[in-house]
Amino acid sequence: MTYYDVFNGDADGILSLVQLRQVQPRQSILITGVKRDIDLLKQVPVDNNDKNITVLDVSMEKNAQALQAQLSNGAVITYADHHRSGDIPQHVNLNANIDLDANTCTALIVDKLLNCAKHDWAIAAAYGDNLISVADGLAQTANLSESQAEQLKELGTLVNYNGYGESLSDLHFEPAQLFNMLVQYPSPFDCINDNDSPFHLLKDAYQTDLNKAQSAVVLNDDDTLLALELADAPWARRISGVYGNQLANDNPDKAILIITKNNDGSYRVSLRAPINNKQGAGDICSQFETGGGRAAAAGINNLPQAELKTLFEIVGRCYG
Repeated sequence: MTYYDVFNGDADGILSLVQLRQVQPRQSILITGVKRDIDLLKQVPVDNNDKNITVLDVSMEKNAQALQAQLSNGAVITYADHHRSGDIPQHVNLNANIDLDANTCTALIVDKLLNCAKHDWAIAAAYGDNLISVADGLAQTANLSESQAEQLKELGTLVNYNGYGESLSDLHFEPAQLFNMLVQYPSPFDCINDNDSPFHLLKDAYQTDLNKAQSAVVLNDDDTLLALELADAPWARRISGVYGNQLANDNPDKAILIITKNNDGSYRVSLRAPINNKQGAGDICSQFETGGGRAAAAGINNLPQAELKTLFEIVGRCYG
């Protein structure tokens, strides 16, 4: 049997797999990438060999063709996700754990499957996925101190920050490398308390990039939408997602758009639905060729400049 772990390169994907492999250790082939690289299942060879595939935090809808091909060739697949799923295949070899609620994430789905065996990792992932009030509630129920909750929030934010970029060269750690480092720590607090862990390198790098983001160009700021453009630079691509989360938390009644230029002149877009109206983001971005996501947060990989005005109009109609 050949095992594959296919997972998103953000906090939710990585920390979902950390939970699973700490409870269910196995040697597997890791398939991941930058956060926006979600068309991952096609990287698993389609053959008739015995395969067991775990897929975490990537849209089933975006991987539907590859999923069907794997099932047709006898693969056994466990799938956990909270993004747009499309029609879920009914197949004896597919164990689908899909929850589209705007207030959950893949790590919380995995947490339930594991009976909260690695609950602190799941809370850190929820913080990283910007489910702040949900994570706060979980931390309180778990009797964590305010200081411990803040530590998990910072770790989740930093792991999420590491996943953003146009290519792996933009990142501080490749996601597979970061997973292999984090899975060695029995709890997130062990990672935080180790001065040589990725936590401390990412903490310094994050603050440097965040300081640069303060110079972002404001494209729109009204009662409905705050839209900013960041520079065409690796630091801007790294900070775009978590900066969008921060602005969303600071402006809970506004949609947030963070726009960065790609090398080909198109735009990379991160959209956050208003915190107080967490719906519609995935539907909006899916109207564009390279867009997708979930109700609360979504993005577009390559938005032609000529379509930016259209995007603004759609966002305005949705949340106005």
